[in-house]
Amino acid sequence: MQLPETQVAVLEAASAEDPRTVESLADEIGEKPETVTRAAFELEDEGLVEVLETTDEHVSLTDEARTYLDDGLPEVRLYRAAVEAGADDAPVQMGQVIGASGLEGGAVDIALSNFARKGYGEIASGEITASPAAGPDDDPEAAALAALDAGESADGSVLDQLERRELIERSESTVRSVQLTDEGVTALMEGVEAAQEVGQLTSEMLTSGAWRDAEFSEYNVAADAETIDGGKDHPLRAMAERVKDVLVGMGFEEMEGPHADAEFWINDCLFMPQDHPARTHWDQFALEVPPMRDLPDDVRERVETAHREGVGADGEGYHSPWGEEMARQIDLRGHTTSLSARHLAGVAKGDLEPPQRFFSIEKAYRNDEIDSTHLLEFFQIEGWVMAEDLSVRDLMGTFTEFYEQFGITDLRFKPTYNPYTEPSFELFGEHPVTGEVVEIGNSGIFRPEMLEPLDVDCDVMAWGLALERLMMLVTGAEDIRDVHGTLVDLEYLREEEVRY
Repeated sequence: MQLPETQVAVLEAASAEDPRTVESLADEIGEKPETVTRAAFELEDEGLVEVLETTDEHVSLTDEARTYLDDGLPEVRLYRAAVEAGADDAPVQMGQVIGASGLEGGAVDIALSNFARKGYGEIASGEITASPAAGPDDDPEAAALAALDAGESADGSVLDQLERRELIERSESTVRSVQLTDEGVTALMEGVEAAQEVGQLTSEMLTSGAWRDAEFSEYNVAADAETIDGGKDHPLRAMAERVKDVLVGMGFEEMEGPHADAEFWINDCLFMPQDHPARTHWDQFALEVPPMRDLPDDVRERVETAHREGVGADGEGYHSPWGEEMARQIDLRGHTTSLSARHLAGVAKGDLEPPQRFFSIEKAYRNDEIDSTHLLEFFQIEGWVMAEDLSVRDLMGTFTEFYEQFGITDLRFKPTYNPYTEPSFELFGEHPVTGEVVEIGNSGIFRPEMLEPLDVDCDVMAWGLALERLMMLVTGAEDIRDVHGTLVDLEYLREEEVRY
């Protein structure tokens, strides 16, 4: 039997009793692993060897874990400091124990969260109690870290906990091994010769004409090859760029602004009362930072007057308190209409004269319950038009023109209530895969109670559309968590085809 030279080398180096890895065969015959792999698959097609595949898990320690190997786990250090302070006899002030432990910054939170979990003691009312029966010397997580550092294995459940604590990184690789079949043994016994085959056509062979007399080895198109995922835009980013192109083409100008802003711009300027349920920590994210000092006095005074007394002869305002202290507090914006308020007030780009068209495609943050169409952060397509004598028909016509650019023609409108727009309505579209009618935006004509304090004396129609919902309608994605967020499905992003 005649075989290509590399196949003969692999066949002779392989064993019928013990599988040999591709790497060990490559070292022995002096070839690259990928060359040996190709030869092995070609021999398997001939029935002379069997290629076996196993999955090998690799566990490596993170930099944080290596710090703990030297200094000890934070919870163990906290326990030892507590025992030294007498907390195994009576409760001790937590601050005293933390100071004695030498823990600082984030290590304190890590120690406290794992102290009780491991049964090292209790923490209550600012005091810490250490359990005399606890055994930090036998801490399984510390032992696992030491074992991994020494190149040894560790219990799977402990590894899971270490991975949750981000103290280890796991990776998997496919290990291929080659073993002779009975047919391969028989072929070796009968004799195998190396055929003078050429595996690759070279420029020298073309120049000399040697290719005419050469025997080329067959190319196995079914051979396994490494999967290479090329770089590309994230579907959500690609959709944002598409939206931007459409809106710029419709004559809109892009606006930008801070993600963390004063409640004044986020809510007060939108004529949202300060005792509104949506302004509690249950719906928005407040930041523990100094309040905003830079608020334009004239705008602030007019906004306060609108809240207290209303606007116009028939205005009453809200029969609820309004405080400047709350208006200056800093939150993550729950919508990007705060950017609209800044621009309309002349703070962002100076005084604006109608007609004007502005948009933004930026993140907003809400404490929503996470499901297939909601995340804690999302991209909002904010937009508004300032002009004389605007009507709902103008707004609906703008939506019709915009969504037609994405193949969405069956829009549905539903009247709703917003503190800052009147009339107001929500937009809905039908999901192309599930048939579900999905809410995709909110809109309306800004109320006088919002516009007059901002010194705007003409109509402004505005909207906030969900970029993720639009992407779901365009691509057919059924769960936004597969596309964006911490649970993103990487295979979906790599392989899913866009459906228009």
